[in-house]
Amino acid sequence: MKFASICYNGINYAALIENNEAIPLTGIDEIGAATPMEILENPPLDHSAKISLLDVKLRALVPNPSKIICVGLNFREHIAECEQGTPSYPVFFNKFASSLIGPYEDITLPPETERLDYEAELAVVIGKECRRVSKENARHYIAGYTVANDITMRDFQFRTHQWMAGKAWDRSTPLGPFLVTSDEIADPQELTIKLHVDGEIRQNSSTSMMIYSVAELISALSEFTTLLPGDVVLTGTPSGVGDRRNPPSYLQDGSIVTVGISGVGEIRNRVRSENPLRRSTTVTA
Repeated sequence: MKFASICYNGINYAALIENNEAIPLTGIDEIGAATPMEILENPPLDHSAKISLLDVKLRALVPNPSKIICVGLNFREHIAECEQGTPSYPVFFNKFASSLIGPYEDITLPPETERLDYEAELAVVIGKECRRVSKENARHYIAGYTVANDITMRDFQFRTHQWMAGKAWDRSTPLGPFLVTSDEIADPQELTIKLHVDGEIRQNSSTSMMIYSVAELISALSEFTTLLPGDVVLTGTPSGVGDRRNPPSYLQDGSIVTVGISGVGEIRNRVRSENPLRRSTTVTA
């Protein structure tokens, strides 16, 4: 099954996506804490309120997660291009809910940065409370998967040894378009992941190249924090980031960035310089 957080006529809904229609979940306005796995497995659907996907706005898949936890340096070739050593433990950092945008909304290019970069990533959405789980049992806590772009301000990322200042800017991280439930993905470690900038392929890899698998990441995180329904985990990016090209190639005002993951979906976003007088727009799928 596929689910989304949508807006229609100014009202927010969580919805099942089926045959290019959105079927609202009764009494639930977004995917997240209110949609644990037991709800998604038997959703309270309002079939009388079906809406064409053409008529809705897709919001960030999980608009208000209690936690967004990201993983750095988790693809071997990306480690090589960054001239880093292989980490002996996953590299974790945080984003905030204010960082998230919808799958087709504008990525904000703030005036403070000159090194706006892209990172295609598989994202995991937690489906039930999870603490101290083994990697063998981790899959039972995953509601499903979606697509993310871990947009990074490289000049801020490397100001200190902590990355958060370069990773958690407002309105910088597209997430969506849909939650593809875990039963639809036979193996999250066998997915192709690609990113294009203005039609040029920049990243082309597979989740099989991860150092730490999805299950290992969930197990490691749940050792020190309780993961809750709606929490989002970004699992790392492959090689090909703009900062490591020769010469470096950063996103500019007007750039179109597309991230696609096999079996999961595709997001497409335009980069727009931050201007309080300019209204956010969307690009079509």
